[in-house]
Amino acid sequence: MSDPIRTRQVGAVLEVVIDRPKANAIDLATSRAMGLIFRDFRDNPALRVAIISGAGEKFFCAGWDLKAAAAGDAVDGDYGVGGFGGLQELRDLNKPVICAVNGICCGGGLEIALSTDLILAAEHATFALPEIRSGTVADAASVKLPKRIPYHIAMDMLLTGRWLDVQEAHRWGFVNEILVADRLMERAWDLARLLESGPPLVYAAIKEIVRESEGSTFQTAMNKITKRQFATVDRLYSSEDQLEGARAFAEKRSPNWKGR
Repeated sequence: MSDPIRTRQVGAVLEVVIDRPKANAIDLATSRAMGLIFRDFRDNPALRVAIISGAGEKFFCAGWDLKAAAAGDAVDGDYGVGGFGGLQELRDLNKPVICAVNGICCGGGLEIALSTDLILAAEHATFALPEIRSGTVADAASVKLPKRIPYHIAMDMLLTGRWLDVQEAHRWGFVNEILVADRLMERAWDLARLLESGPPLVYAAIKEIVRESEGSTFQTAMNKITKRQFATVDRLYSSEDQLEGARAFAEKRSPNWKGR
């Protein structure tokens, strides 16, 4: 049997491909493997950006593997580092992650996509949270989706399990771009290379501020920033890169980001 998760590194970009025919569904063992991959991505200073996609042209990811569940995988079992799919509960992931949705993206697959920072989708991609039809709850989506798109649209998806085509997903704002299928990965890599060339310490600060300020008032969050109470902000403001950015601007040249 082939490895259910394929990876490759090009420069500072890590590509992660879910490859479990036919639907790229995720069982406990695959989830644990993904957790280790994304933990290592988080902790490796040589890596700056990740892309996650699914093998084939029909499925990005169908979510939880119901056949594995029927064979004994517990729905509340050990998903490993980062929770289901290795991303949605991974602490302190302060690097950009791009999701390239190449087909059906439903259930836990949609929850994985919602755990990334930018979502690109092929023009045939579709999205749904069908858990309601199998008598369970889309737990992470119930937390995240109403904060990302209009409440009533999120509740419609959660309560009815209806499918959205890519145009509607784009209209509600949880898809950044729609691409023809054969341009999807090319665009994902173009975007990854753009981010790879950017300031990693700034990306880290942006991600921590956005994540940790979600439940805060504006002024509370601003006070934490100005008092350097976010670890990433404190590191950024004391870094070589902070000085390099100012110098490069003054000298009218491209900055040389070192991540320190």
